[in-house]
Amino acid sequence: MASLRDIKSRITSTKKTSQITKAMEMVSASKLSRAESNAKSFVPYMEKIQEVVASVALGSGNGSHPMLVSRPVKKTGYVVITSDRGLAGAYNSSVLRHVFQAIKQRHKSEDEYAIIVIGRVGRDFFKARKMNIVLEILGVSDHPNFEDIRSITKQAVGMFADGTLDELYLYYNHFISAIQQEVTTKKLLPLADIATNEKMTSYEFEPSPEEILEVLLPQYAESLIYGALLDGKASEHAARMTAMRSATDNATELINGLSLVYNRARQAAITQEITEIVGGAAALE
Repeated sequence: MASLRDIKSRITSTKKTSQITKAMEMVSASKLSRAESNAKSFVPYMEKIQEVVASVALGSGNGSHPMLVSRPVKKTGYVVITSDRGLAGAYNSSVLRHVFQAIKQRHKSEDEYAIIVIGRVGRDFFKARKMNIVLEILGVSDHPNFEDIRSITKQAVGMFADGTLDELYLYYNHFISAIQQEVTTKKLLPLADIATNEKMTSYEFEPSPEEILEVLLPQYAESLIYGALLDGKASEHAARMTAMRSATDNATELINGLSLVYNRARQAAITQEITEIVGGAAALE
């Protein structure tokens, strides 16, 4: 059995760990509120730009833009959104597992795919496995602005536009609630499956629809990545808050168990001392 000093030391260290996890839970909870608000406030914009793109591209008969047309696939791109830090439960591992399995099933050579990764955890994962990373962005803010990732989104869309990539997939964690996040796969390019609304608004275009699409479609694809990043950040904070809450609860249970063991050991030591004193006194009589 461990000594009283060892048990006391474990109780003290576990209490300190519990204080840290509790603080991290509170920090994540405060960040989650704003991140969730950012993600939800971006939804109306996405719905409106999707309606406009659908109207311009399909309603006016201009569905033949290069970004709207599928072509023979020689190389596939994967945009993967992870975090820069761990301690977020299954947030990173779940999305990385989905991407890794998809790549292994679809491709036989690294020349057939390219990875565009956001987040240090994802970068380290693919780098350790010597997978083909062509773009990476680290240190994204907990509450990112579009300008923070404009360069990588522009490059990702540009690689499709110039023919480097023939299709582009987006992998991220979709925020459902504080206790539930879902790995989501979205085909980013080509934009062949833009949803149309039966009550689609009629627009008059100035200049021509073709000129509008040249500007609007890249912006729409970039906005999809940015919207997924906002969604992923909300999921990250929720996952970390839940993980830290579980860690705090586990630490509390461990402290209670150790305290019980400590009290039993102390009582046994006291009983032994009393027995030795009584035995010694009896021996002197």
